[in-house]
Amino acid sequence: MDWFTGVIVYVLIWWIGLFAVLPFFARPVAEPDANTGWRGAPATVRVGRIVLVNTLVAAMLWAGSDLLISSDWLSFRHGVLAMGN
Repeated sequence: MDWFTGVIVYVLIWWIGLFAVLPFFARPVAEPDANTGWRGAPATVRVGRIVLVNTLVAAMLWAGSDLLISSDWLSFRHGVLAMGN
């Protein structure tokens, strides 16, 4: 895959992965609000850790997808998935 496609695929993997990794390090407030009973937003938001973990996971997934796309194992030009001429 060329560099532009690689960047687009990485950004898509990173953005989708962000929503999967986002709740991992969020801890709710221990005591609910006295009036409403709601806990609200997390007490401590570790955005730096979330972004770092998401970036590492996205890089590993992107490397795997790049190897799969570049290999002949999954190809529509020849092999099992080849289209007939």
